[in-house]
Amino acid sequence: MEHGDRERLIFHIDVNSAFLSWECVYRLSHDPDALDLRTIPSAVGGDASMRHGIVLAKSPLARKYGVTTGEPLAQARRKCPNLTVVPSRFDFYIKCSRRMMELLEEYTPDHEKFSIDEIFLDMTETIHLFGDPLATASQIRERIKNELGFTVNIGISSNKLLAKMASDFEKPDRCHTLFPHEVPGKMWPLPIRELFFVGSAAQKKMEALGLHTIGQLAACDLELLKAHLGRSYAVLIHQYANGVDEDPVEERDPVNKAYGNSITLSRDISDHDNACQVLLSLCETVGARLRADHVLCSNVCVELRDWEFKNQSHQMTLAEPTDSTSVLYECSCRLLKDFWDMTPLRLMGVRAGKIADDSFSQISLFDDPGLLKKKEFEKTVDKIRNKYGIDSIKRASFLQKDSIVDHAASKKKHLNRQEDMDR
Repeated sequence: MEHGDRERLIFHIDVNSAFLSWECVYRLSHDPDALDLRTIPSAVGGDASMRHGIVLAKSPLARKYGVTTGEPLAQARRKCPNLTVVPSRFDFYIKCSRRMMELLEEYTPDHEKFSIDEIFLDMTETIHLFGDPLATASQIRERIKNELGFTVNIGISSNKLLAKMASDFEKPDRCHTLFPHEVPGKMWPLPIRELFFVGSAAQKKMEALGLHTIGQLAACDLELLKAHLGRSYAVLIHQYANGVDEDPVEERDPVNKAYGNSITLSRDISDHDNACQVLLSLCETVGARLRADHVLCSNVCVELRDWEFKNQSHQMTLAEPTDSTSVLYECSCRLLKDFWDMTPLRLMGVRAGKIADDSFSQISLFDDPGLLKKKEFEKTVDKIRNKYGIDSIKRASFLQKDSIVDHAASKKKHLNRQEDMDR
């Protein structure tokens, strides 16, 4: 818990309604008089006219109607008939994320990017340069709002779990602390579902045992939990309920090593259709990052974590290096079909490995004159999507009857015609 003589100090920065906020930044930067989507019931998702896809981000007003991230758009519309849905503009969202990273790196070199819109900062060795932790966090929050145009919540604690829990307190645009001595007053009264890594399946099992608050879980006999939840998950979730987390902040996905994205799902997924929807959005993230950095991958890995905290992964080597979203998605769906036993999932991830500079493809140019043309075409598509939205150009392969999307989704007639980016 300490670095030398210093007590650990962790900040967790979480962008408020990230994709929606970044979409507003884009629209307002191009038209100052544009409607701010954050002021109406709205969501970033798929093709609004087709009513497909999932909610990637929602506004505070949409949240009041019960709209949740990760749910199908059709379901969100039933909750909120006047919901305004806009397509994602992922290339621009990457730029916003990177600008935030650049700003945060001014405060510490010790950081861990948890997702495109979340990052942990280990301020242990640098906080003395800035002063009071809460005042420093408030300065960061104000800078992001004034310099980058969007808001964040910042949680402050001595470990990653509590910092993340703190950042989920009152939103938006707030800083909160949750140090170990504050756990009984601030965290234990919360509903058990509010604890990080408690999904719907685990919630039902714990409520059947009479556990309804995080405090009740913290006080529960560990052996009883093991008997009903499984040993590894029971130990982890009991530690979390008591505010214990010794996971260090560490740099992930080093440059030129691997490109990956994962999402902790807002609800457990146990059907192939929705699992493939999530894979598609993750592959869109990874593919866009590969193209933005001008690199190719030769390996694809799908990572799963179920509600019992059991991890498993499966990977494959590609015949040729790629940065194509459709290739990544096709391979990911194939891997999912090979090793997933339909146990409810809490987390899904896609990782591209064996990274090489895309100049590697130059070797093949004389053998395949169409390669360069294809790469230029994909770059043009990225530019158009960045300007007009992810659904402005759709992959023909995803529209065909025999596309991988139709196969992976049990040939559901119109599922996933758009390329959504999940968070």
